[in-house]
Amino acid sequence: MAEAPTHLCLLGDATSPHIQRWAAEMRARGYRVSLVTAHPAPIEGVEQKVLAPVRRSTDWLLRAGQARRYVQALAPDIVHAHYTTSYGYLGARCGRHPLVMTAWGSDLLVTPHQSALMRWLTGWTLRRADLITGDSESLLDAARSYGPACPVQEIHWGVDLARFAPAPWGAKAGLQIVSLRSWEPNYNIDTIIEAIATLVARHPEAGVQLHLLGGGSMEGALRALVGARGLEQHVLFHGRLDDAGMARVLAQCKISVSVPTSDATSVSVLESMACGLTVVASDLDANRAWLNAGLLVPPRDAAALAHCLEALAADDARMQRHGSENVQRIARDGDRAVQMDRMDQLYRERMGTP
Repeated sequence: MAEAPTHLCLLGDATSPHIQRWAAEMRARGYRVSLVTAHPAPIEGVEQKVLAPVRRSTDWLLRAGQARRYVQALAPDIVHAHYTTSYGYLGARCGRHPLVMTAWGSDLLVTPHQSALMRWLTGWTLRRADLITGDSESLLDAARSYGPACPVQEIHWGVDLARFAPAPWGAKAGLQIVSLRSWEPNYNIDTIIEAIATLVARHPEAGVQLHLLGGGSMEGALRALVGARGLEQHVLFHGRLDDAGMARVLAQCKISVSVPTSDATSVSVLESMACGLTVVASDLDANRAWLNAGLLVPPRDAAALAHCLEALAADDARMQRHGSENVQRIARDGDRAVQMDRMDQLYRERMGTP
């Protein structure tokens, strides 16, 4: 009789592409994958247990009993909670071990600083984990500051190199620029639009076009800003696209812009690098680990961003060189398959299985 597959229970948003990819990668490695989620969406081969709706942050405190019952019924071999201050808290309350937690960024870099209670609760949560992962040194340092007894490991989401690959540079028309970040306040899409307005005004002949992917709550305000700056012919609102759609847009572009106020290692930055784009990003610890210092700008500084874009627009060979360097770096350090193989090994170490 065949041995039953190892059962991994994820806690996270089913609507998140990161969770969807994680589930698929672990199923490909032979795991049975289940998911406890407050935001359901179809994921092939994954049994989902849906929590009551979460409409405000305090609702997470009220979902602990339901999450515990679901996890007890599923009886997984290992539990992995994604996002410390929501699903991580639920995982800690479930009392099932081994328990892995993955910090995403704002859950450790922003949320705990909102109140003394949130900081205490974050520490309480992390100290119940058997393994903590994050995708940047700043995130790992933040996790360690709470004094967990368990290992803290750097694991990147990684890039699907079969999907995200460079397109011929000579086929890229004009100066097409892309942002893959969500249309939410932290990601400063308005700053990008203001910088594009400056670039278009100074270089109307450059064929500047901005592609906005991601979608989010600020869509109305961003469309209004584009109209106010007269950029309707220069800005395309694509919204959320699947990986194939993202890859098609990236193939047209030379520059990717990511200028959030706070961030851990961004998958969209890594995907842009894998596609051979020059990446201009916020001057944050996570980005310094991946990008040339001359391509980092202060968050919410439209003038600095415009200046950087203008310098790149004047030097196509420089853009192409940065793009080639990015492809090489991701091939070396950002391959999703390598990262997920490492995560598989970490799971097995926690479970004490070969």
